[in-house]
Amino acid sequence: MPATILVVEDEGDIAILLRYNLEAEGFRVVTAETGDEAQSQIHEKLPDLILLDWMLPEISGIELCRRLRAREETSRIPIIMLTARGEEEERVRGLSTGADDYIVKPFSVPELIARIHALLRRANPNLVTAALRVGDLELDRTTHRVRRANRDVHLGPTEYRLLEYLMRHPGRVYSREQLLDGVWGNDVYVDERTVDVHIGRLRRAINRGRESDPIRTVRGAGYAFDERFAQVA
Repeated sequence: MPATILVVEDEGDIAILLRYNLEAEGFRVVTAETGDEAQSQIHEKLPDLILLDWMLPEISGIELCRRLRAREETSRIPIIMLTARGEEEERVRGLSTGADDYIVKPFSVPELIARIHALLRRANPNLVTAALRVGDLELDRTTHRVRRANRDVHLGPTEYRLLEYLMRHPGRVYSREQLLDGVWGNDVYVDERTVDVHIGRLRRAINRGRESDPIRTVRGAGYAFDERFAQVA
């Protein structure tokens, strides 16, 4: 079963962004807009990790974090605080209250995903898949190594993240804008055509001779990891 992440965020746009990217990563996502709603969700089913906004209506994120840490059944759930407060004093306050990590808005989606994986690995290693395998292509998230047909594939950091992002959901078509948000982060300005350049580099690295190309170009839409690749390889 995929890990369940509870997103406690009252800003609709941020909640939508988080749900989209977390579900694309393979997580099950539950959302709450207030502290009271979050407590109801937690009472119904304990999540594996909580993304908790600092500034919430009614019960603040800090107070909710304090309450969760005081209860035996929720005391060990990993909590990442999301906040616009970047001062050292505020970070210390959040961590002292019981948060396991602290992300300042606006945040990088790839960095947030990496921190979620790191926390889940420590809390419950079985919740995070260490390797992605499709056909004869294997990506190891622990060692950051990629292999195809028993040979090493050498990728740059961006090509590695791009391949990992596409391999999560074979067959799913991502627009250039979605790839920019998911791989580069929504706080970085990069021209959409940059995606084409890195897709080209990725293809040259993973394909040799007459090997089938697992990256599918969908004209007018974007790119996908070909779901038929497992049968062709």
